[in-house]
Amino acid sequence: MTVASQHTDEHLYERVAATIAHQIDRGTLRPGERIPSVRKLKTKLGVSLSTVLQAYMTLEDRGLVEARPQSGYYVRLQPRELPLEPSPSAPSPVATKVDIEELALSVHEHNVDPLIVPLGAATPASELLPTKKLYRILSALCRRQESESNRYESSAGNMEMRRQIARRSIDQGFNPAPEDIIATSGCTEALNLCLRAVTRAGDTVAVESPIYYGVLQILEALNLKAIEVVTDPREGICPDALASALRRRSVAAVFVQPNFQNPLGCCIPDKNKKVLVDLLAHRGIPLIEDDIYGDLYFEGNRPKALKAYDRTGGVLLCSSFSKTLSPGFRVGWTVPGRFLQQVRRLKLTSSISTSTLPQMAIAEMLRSGGYDRHLRRVRKAYASQMQTMIHAVRRYFPEGTKVTRPLGGNVLWVEFPEGVDSLKLYDQALQRRISIVPGPLFSPKRGYRRCIRLNGGNPWSEQIEDAMIVLGRLAARMV
Repeated sequence: MTVASQHTDEHLYERVAATIAHQIDRGTLRPGERIPSVRKLKTKLGVSLSTVLQAYMTLEDRGLVEARPQSGYYVRLQPRELPLEPSPSAPSPVATKVDIEELALSVHEHNVDPLIVPLGAATPASELLPTKKLYRILSALCRRQESESNRYESSAGNMEMRRQIARRSIDQGFNPAPEDIIATSGCTEALNLCLRAVTRAGDTVAVESPIYYGVLQILEALNLKAIEVVTDPREGICPDALASALRRRSVAAVFVQPNFQNPLGCCIPDKNKKVLVDLLAHRGIPLIEDDIYGDLYFEGNRPKALKAYDRTGGVLLCSSFSKTLSPGFRVGWTVPGRFLQQVRRLKLTSSISTSTLPQMAIAEMLRSGGYDRHLRRVRKAYASQMQTMIHAVRRYFPEGTKVTRPLGGNVLWVEFPEGVDSLKLYDQALQRRISIVPGPLFSPKRGYRRCIRLNGGNPWSEQIEDAMIVLGRLAARMV
């Protein structure tokens, strides 16, 4: 029976709205999921287009659904349904040597195992990458520019790619020349080169807490110490806490991920970004910025880079296309400010140059507008996937579990109640072919034993949901 043939003592659009609301209440339509399109529901229920539109606007007014531009309507996650957020970190202010290499190697090997459910690695799912488009570009480049695509590039990188990156940097709030940019083999090499340019063995680097473990691996390899700084799960590193740490100890550099930080997903407000840059410029301390997730914002405009507030050349900006276009291309870049020549010399002696053909393909993606079209699609996917995963944490994990609420990126930070040991949970999950990243990997002191990082970069599936159910049961047994 269609809605149109039922009782007529209420407006038809209200009955359509009630039908969708009932499905939401029963859990048939879950938070973060897309509801049927206007045209599809019109055909299914046998009502007019305007009736469905009015019904959806009614549901939107009630806060049950939300409209996403050029994407449709989605079930809204209600505030009462959201898990609590973790509190700001409270790390020890003592500098320490880093010792995570063995655990990091184990986690990495399991994260890239195709037979394991990938809840650990912070990588995009292959179906969300423009792989076919990139391969078509590669094929065309090989035919048109056979000799150019098979030669060494300049150590600074492909000029056209650097030109396109420079043009896009206006969205980040600054305006470099192509000559200010150096191409690297992923963001990891960019961070490595920049740290080597501004530190010496034995120096101390101030970092967020928790902090992306790849940075800790670099610090360990370079024999650098780390001092953790209080970090808020929404607003990022605390400028006052950093200022206090700098008064207590000599620091050679500061590392920050300002936009959708890994693992918290936090985004530093613009006013704090300026305070942070000014604070370090006043002391002459280099600031190494990792803005690899900045293009993956869910709503509004792209957040500014810390580099936008740099007036002295003391910010060394690093990024890559690994989280947006292709992890396998290993193409990153850096704008190292006044340390340009040091970084370029280090690049020449460490890897000579970055792979030529991938740089050419990325340059074409940027030039043609394909990159922006791809980003519009992948942002919508991530926004939906992250909401669904947050809901799954609330539904399947032990009562009292907390989780972050990022507005961009693809990672979630989960804090379990007392009794859960994330290292044991990591081992037990692996036995069931599920990968996660345990919290101690994100701290030089191996803290955060009750925390894990989850990857929201995979489209929701029965396999992912089953893995979340298993994780919840394993954690509940520990509680």
